[in-house]
Amino acid sequence: MQLYIFPPSPNSLCCQAVANQAGIDLELIPLDLTQGAHMAPDFIKLNPNHKIPTLVDGDFSLWESAAIMIYLAHQAPASNQIPDDPKKRAQMVQWMFWKNAHFGPACGVYTFENLVKGLLGMGEPDPAAIEKGSEDFHRFFGVLNDHLKGRDYVLGESVTLADHALACWMVPAEPAAYPMENYGEVARWSQGILGSDAWQKALATIPPR
Repeated sequence: MQLYIFPPSPNSLCCQAVANQAGIDLELIPLDLTQGAHMAPDFIKLNPNHKIPTLVDGDFSLWESAAIMIYLAHQAPASNQIPDDPKKRAQMVQWMFWKNAHFGPACGVYTFENLVKGLLGMGEPDPAAIEKGSEDFHRFFGVLNDHLKGRDYVLGESVTLADHALACWMVPAEPAAYPMENYGEVARWSQGILGSDAWQKALATIPPR
């Protein structure tokens, strides 16, 4: 299987971590988004949204990181990344949707303003944008922080796709200057997830700046 990625992308990294935990050896195909590689006609045939990550398995292509994660985890059920219990499985999907709708966008404001703009030469961070985004950041970090009290994982006794989906947005936390002072539970949990072998292998694919 091939996975088209932009190496620093949180959504690329969580798919890689899932594959690593499942023991799937993906062929990683980096696309340089800064040079417009995602707009190439051949790539748009695979993903009409011209975004990453995109998975190709033979003549089958799949986009959206959550869908890719579920597909990869199903290839290796023994990796136990999807709960057998239907209620736990529904909760896993709930947190994955929550990440896409709320947690990721809240993190994305800080990541774009404090990190991406500098990397792409787009000027200084916009304090007004950060201030506007801070309300959602603190709201949703509070939700996750409260949920993680007394827990090592988002659900149950082991890592599920919910952990991978949420932890990916903690990768840029330090360089993007997330205001983490009141979210010790999130910091503790994310350190454990990102310190796993699956995540360390994924993070090693990020080229040094």
